[in-house]
Amino acid sequence: MLDRPGVATEKGEFQSDREIARVAWLYFVGGMTQQEIADELGVTRLRVNKIIGQVRTAGLVNIEVRTPLADCVELEERLKGRFHLKAAVVVPALIDPIEQQRTIGEAAGELLNAVIAERDLGVGIGWGRTLSFATRRLQTRPNPNSWVVGLMGGVTRASLTNTFEVAMSVAKALGLECHYLTAPIYCSSPESLEALLHNDEIADVLARTEIADVALVACGDLHERSPIPSLRVVKDNLDELQQLGAVGETLGYFLKADGSLVDHSLNRSVMAISLEALRQKPVSILASGGLYKAPVIRATLAGGYVNHLVTDEAVARVLLG
Repeated sequence: MLDRPGVATEKGEFQSDREIARVAWLYFVGGMTQQEIADELGVTRLRVNKIIGQVRTAGLVNIEVRTPLADCVELEERLKGRFHLKAAVVVPALIDPIEQQRTIGEAAGELLNAVIAERDLGVGIGWGRTLSFATRRLQTRPNPNSWVVGLMGGVTRASLTNTFEVAMSVAKALGLECHYLTAPIYCSSPESLEALLHNDEIADVLARTEIADVALVACGDLHERSPIPSLRVVKDNLDELQQLGAVGETLGYFLKADGSLVDHSLNRSVMAISLEALRQKPVSILASGGLYKAPVIRATLAGGYVNHLVTDEAVARVLLG
């Protein structure tokens, strides 16, 4: 852990808490190389090397760096005020997108730990790579009467980010039973969705999504790198969705920049908890980052669908700009 006020170099050069914490976090937690850190901070690689060496020698790091960065804490407070959030967690921006998803997901797991400790509750889970990383930090155990439920349907292929897989991994980490919406994310039509909702088992699980106390969700942009646009039914309608103003999706619902729903049949065919029900949750956490997702993150916050946010520093600055 970092708990020293500052470190002087051999030449008397002094590093502030802020610089020490940022270098240590990027190196030990973010997995960046010394040269990447030097380029990111605009300093020499030698300076970065010295700070890392001093941190190690002084025993300031023990497995992970837990000292919050002052810049990130300030952004958290501003995000809470701007978007009327109960809590916000901001992690430093990283170059590698997978590492960025990992740090955001793990931070979301830490936040979830604090929420679920020793309580009877239902925990609703969305999908995505970011959420899959949350299980690495789930250590707290809720009371045994608790349960986990997938908040949306799934896809027909295993990807480690599928709703079924993410919900199951969370349930396994917490030692709880898991419930699934055993249907595709998008039905072929609103009428098909209505027919499925007459199935008692699906109706029961959907009811669980609505009474769950906690929701952990992600969001996606409309680029093919994201899981939703890769689905055939979305590909076939992508141009029309964009023409209607869609900037991305949350729980499979396509949103405009102001957070309102796009008027499209896909939004009436989603097998998922409604965004209005998500908005009513006592605890709803959006875990998402990367500048390419900033528009849909902003839309989700503008719609008031979540009351907690976990993101990265670069996105936070865009949201507050």
